[in-house]
Amino acid sequence: MHLIGSATLAISTINLPSTLIIFTILILLTILEIAVALIQAYVFTLLVSLYLHDNT
Repeated sequence: MHLIGSATLAISTINLPSTLIIFTILILLTILEIAVALIQAYVFTLLVSLYLHDNT
């Protein structure tokens, strides 16, 4: 979040409307990154549990 804040602050001195658009895009990308990490964790856990279930 520090990186998003720094980028927004640096761009806010240039143009306010573009700052809001860029800030929104950065927040959406952060949410997407967290969602992908959660999906990866779920798939990894599912695969490990299926592998252990088949080999017991």
